[in-house]
Amino acid sequence: MGCCNSSESKRDWKPLEERSCTDIPWLILFTLFCVGMACICGFAIATGGASRLVSGYDSYGNTCGRNNSKIEGVPLSGRDMTENKYVFFLDPCNLDVINRKINSISLCVSKCPAAELNTHKDLKQFALNNGSHLCSYDISPTRYVSHSERFIKCPKLPVQPSKAVPVFHRCIPVDISCYARFAHAVITYVGDDSVLHRVVAGVMTSKEIIMGLCVLALVLSLIMMVVIRYISLVLVWILTVLVIIGSVGGTGILWWLYADHRQALKHNTTSILGGEVASDNVKALLVYSIGATIFTVVLLLVMFFMRKRVALTISLFHVAGKVFIHLPLLVLQPFWTFLCLMLFWVYWIAVLLFLGTTGTPVKNNATGVVEYQMQSPLQYMVWYHAVGLIWISEFILAFQQMTIAGSVVTYYFTRNKSQMPFTPILSSMARTIRYHLGTLAKGSFIITLVKIPRLILTYIHSQLKGKENACARCMLKACVCCLWCLEKCLAYLNQNAYTATAINSTSFCTSARDALVILVENALRVAAINTVGDFVLFLGKVLIVACTGFAGILALNYQREYTVWVLPLFIVCLFAFLVAHCFLSVFENVVDVLFLCFAVDTKYNDGSPGNEYYMDKALMEFVENSKKMGRFKAEEGDGREMKSMTRGGIFA
Repeated sequence: MGCCNSSESKRDWKPLEERSCTDIPWLILFTLFCVGMACICGFAIATGGASRLVSGYDSYGNTCGRNNSKIEGVPLSGRDMTENKYVFFLDPCNLDVINRKINSISLCVSKCPAAELNTHKDLKQFALNNGSHLCSYDISPTRYVSHSERFIKCPKLPVQPSKAVPVFHRCIPVDISCYARFAHAVITYVGDDSVLHRVVAGVMTSKEIIMGLCVLALVLSLIMMVVIRYISLVLVWILTVLVIIGSVGGTGILWWLYADHRQALKHNTTSILGGEVASDNVKALLVYSIGATIFTVVLLLVMFFMRKRVALTISLFHVAGKVFIHLPLLVLQPFWTFLCLMLFWVYWIAVLLFLGTTGTPVKNNATGVVEYQMQSPLQYMVWYHAVGLIWISEFILAFQQMTIAGSVVTYYFTRNKSQMPFTPILSSMARTIRYHLGTLAKGSFIITLVKIPRLILTYIHSQLKGKENACARCMLKACVCCLWCLEKCLAYLNQNAYTATAINSTSFCTSARDALVILVENALRVAAINTVGDFVLFLGKVLIVACTGFAGILALNYQREYTVWVLPLFIVCLFAFLVAHCFLSVFENVVDVLFLCFAVDTKYNDGSPGNEYYMDKALMEFVENSKKMGRFKAEEGDGREMKSMTRGGIFA
């Protein structure tokens, strides 16, 4: 399990020739950890947490639909609730927004009221006719009208008609007034600001436009993938020109709209509310215009300095386009990964809710309500469960990276493409499951070790905001930034380690060491090929966001009198970026894998008989052109650099 095994000083790479299981101890450790996660779920179910969550329980510790045991010190506990399967709240609209719960006495009843009950006589008649007692257990239905505590131990009148939720067995009022009060309470809790109300109103007014623009972002992302697949040779130039035009044009339009809205505000003759909305729009447009100007200037400067590296990117993108022609299902990988993550997150949240209702019943002396509290050391199960969320999520993401790497490696190192497996992606998944799950467990655990302290420090910083001194605040921010940078570097190294494992079936540490050696040997070439490729894909994402945002500006411009632009436009642009990232991140991974394969190919092969290149013709032309450039430089006196380039095999 060590990470510093260097017994192999030099080892030949044999792509796809030998397969063996890697990092078996880590696979065993990960399996035991998952067993522990399953045990936590089993504990929550065995101790009644799951049944209390699903079936519900009353304020005295009785689980509805079951025969319960007596709780010491709680007179109304230990009742047989086999026939009473639903939870009924005496005051369901008494909501505690801060603690996110219904601040009301709850009872187990056999039937939820189907009609409105306006008097205690109606409560009595409902109990006698249906056998469902809506007042406290210690009050007989015949005394509902005359009991001295009927206003405390009976439901608040009038009782609204309720529906029984099939899964969670709660009586939920049909009247939406409770939900309206809850929404009002949330807004009041967040901040009673008129701007917030106008922003929310703007989102609700523009919901059709927002949905239409989100669909537009999805369509643009699909079009971008088609462009990448079929016209990769001119993709870089198309993106460069369009991004320049889009950035400059978008910035100019924002400044024009700002001037137009500001002029309209000076001559505003509408209502006070319309004037406030117009003023907010002017401020928002000014912020957008300044931000767009700064972004455009920085973007143009970066593109100016990167212009000489465009030819290198074209060759690599051309091969990546061919990969998607042979492996079109690679585009669907983010969907499967997202589905797996969603299923795991649903399971994780369900178990967390189970744990929230697991523990020892404790009576609250102030309210007389029974609450379930988990005692030490069982409280550490929640922390164990939280670590599982990060580790298993990272493991699922690593599985996607290994699947993509295995598919691309199979394509690259198969000389005769007709001899490729019928389903390269499924074959890559099968190899990963059979041989390399331990490697994924180890790589994802390393990311988890860095991510956990970063999240803890971020939480501490948010909790101490405004309380700590300037020095402590700067130190916390510096630690968070350093851990974030370390996490990104390790994630990039992990991705290349997975590629090396897919090529040569070596353990995680050996693969990471080999990948790091190759990347360090070709540091300038990494910047020339890999970084430029990522930058071009970033330009593609910017183009999709810019086009979607531009369409949003034109659409929202027709609602300037009653819509605040800030939140609707932000939602649209954020969704457009996420959709574009979802599609183009796969292409980005393919480019990274191709680069490492190209580096290995040119390092251990020279094109001579018996050592032929595996690379595509487009990359072969790139190598030949680079050799000619190298010879030209060598004639000028740089012979040592030419020798190093010939031996390293990757040319700038």
